[in-house]
Amino acid sequence: MTDLIDLSSRIIDGTSDEPASRVTLECSEVADDISMVESFSNVVSVRTGEGLVMFDTSLATFADQVLGALRTWSTDPVHTIVYTHGHVDHVGGAAAVVAEAERNGHATPHVVAHEAVPERFARYRLTKGYNGWINARQFGGTGLTGPGTEDPDTTPTHFPSRFVEPDETYEHTLEVTVGDVDMVLHHGRGETDDHTWTWLPDRRALAIGDLFIWCFPNAGNPQKVQRYPAEWAVALRRMLALRPELLLPAHGLPIAGEDRISLVLGDVATALESLLTQTIDAMNTGATLDAVVSSVSLDADLLGRPWLAPVYDEPEFVIRNIWRQYGGWYDGRPSRLKPAPDAALSAEWAALTGGVDVLVGRATTLCDEGGDLNLRLACHLIDAACLADPNHAGAAAAAAAIYRVRRSHESSLMARGIFGHASAKAAWQANIASGDSDAPSA
Repeated sequence: MTDLIDLSSRIIDGTSDEPASRVTLECSEVADDISMVESFSNVVSVRTGEGLVMFDTSLATFADQVLGALRTWSTDPVHTIVYTHGHVDHVGGAAAVVAEAERNGHATPHVVAHEAVPERFARYRLTKGYNGWINARQFGGTGLTGPGTEDPDTTPTHFPSRFVEPDETYEHTLEVTVGDVDMVLHHGRGETDDHTWTWLPDRRALAIGDLFIWCFPNAGNPQKVQRYPAEWAVALRRMLALRPELLLPAHGLPIAGEDRISLVLGDVATALESLLTQTIDAMNTGATLDAVVSSVSLDADLLGRPWLAPVYDEPEFVIRNIWRQYGGWYDGRPSRLKPAPDAALSAEWAALTGGVDVLVGRATTLCDEGGDLNLRLACHLIDAACLADPNHAGAAAAAAAIYRVRRSHESSLMARGIFGHASAKAAWQANIASGDSDAPSA
């Protein structure tokens, strides 16, 4: 079994290029009486005199395997579950933990969370279908979102609507003692508005959920509700002031040693602070969103750190999210305040340029020439072609190819997921338009 602390130390010290985020479904002791099951997401457990304290429960899909792995480390009943936040990959396995307690005749675990978690669960029930769709786009092809259909948009992927609600909530901080373990729960908005990070003073350990995820912080997800980059950086600085010796994230490896923890958390805070300062400074000059996105950047050396790689979220999305938080949805371009319908605008473009075939030809040429700007332009033009004539098989086929190329040039899972979904959808439309309704989609 891999020594998780040793592996994370080697990655931070630059002597290993192994991945820091794994789904092994194995349980490892990372410190005396503290374990981690590497899953999607991790489950951290602390042994106390009264039972286990679990931080998160992973996805329902993995819950039984997570519990099986945990039981190779400890057979103690679960006394308390702390939700670091209400995302389904963190709370979905709670029902299995409760069911295990019932089977074994143990008391039902006490669930603690920030007071905004029940509000999140209510919103999930309200937007169940939408969340199914966006998860299908974001995670399509990962196997995490359930079965799809031939048409990628026909039926939303399954999204849960039943959750184990917290028994106890708090607003700002909460001191909890279980057995011989003292914990202080802190609220810190970051990836979510309901996030909890926990300080275990006797162990000098932090259980921090998704406030550090071994890649660029998820502060800009284009399909999800508001993220909070400024508050995220503040929370990280507060953690660093405690001088922790053990960091227990919900995604990726644990980290030991004050210097290494200071390095990685400091880098994340610095990246968020830089994007925030640059974006707001540009907004204060009256710049449009387009100008802000074009002008704000991060130091390449900082972005190149193994724990800041833009493989999930990316800086461009964070900039847009900062704009949304501080400036609303209007991007500063008057024509987009009350725009014409996309299909009407696209038909006008087609008429002005000489028809859909001209748009398709130019989009294909731009894609073939390559380069980031050309790919962005190609996507605009091929979208216009498809909207101008939804039954044009050639336009749909070209869109499938262009978005497949666009996906291959992206680093973040979010961009790759959305562009991959667009390619699959266009391929399906091309099959229908060509009369080959039985042909498989991309």
